[in-house]
Amino acid sequence: MRRHIEALDPEHREVAGQVVRYAIAGLAITVSFAFVYWLVTELTGIDPMISLTIVFIAFSFLSYAVHGRFSFRGHGSRDRPHVRTARFFVTNITGFLVNQFWVWWLVHRLGGETWWPTIPFVLVTPWVTFFLQRKWVYA
Repeated sequence: MRRHIEALDPEHREVAGQVVRYAIAGLAITVSFAFVYWLVTELTGIDPMISLTIVFIAFSFLSYAVHGRFSFRGHGSRDRPHVRTARFFVTNITGFLVNQFWVWWLVHRLGGETWWPTIPFVLVTPWVTFFLQRKWVYA
């Protein structure tokens, strides 16, 4: 795989590196997020949408630090941190709303188990947030 990445032009190599770093950091954060959401929901018995809100708030700060320092390091401008921070949280809220949709649809609407939304949390939502972070937050 390294040979394929080295064969890319510099811009595509940079994007490939960001995808790999985002996948590593994002997978760890997202799997942890999904597990903690499920754990809080199951152990406390609170509504899954409220559980998701609590977990989202806690993980947003972790995600901001990790993606800014690791996933997108060296990409884009760093001279207006207030703009980047605001954009990051708008992007995270977008991901949060997508995840709230999964909870509403899979648990409330279809009557599924509270773990069902963890699948699209891990496999779908990260692609939405990666695109927004790359093109808008860390542009």
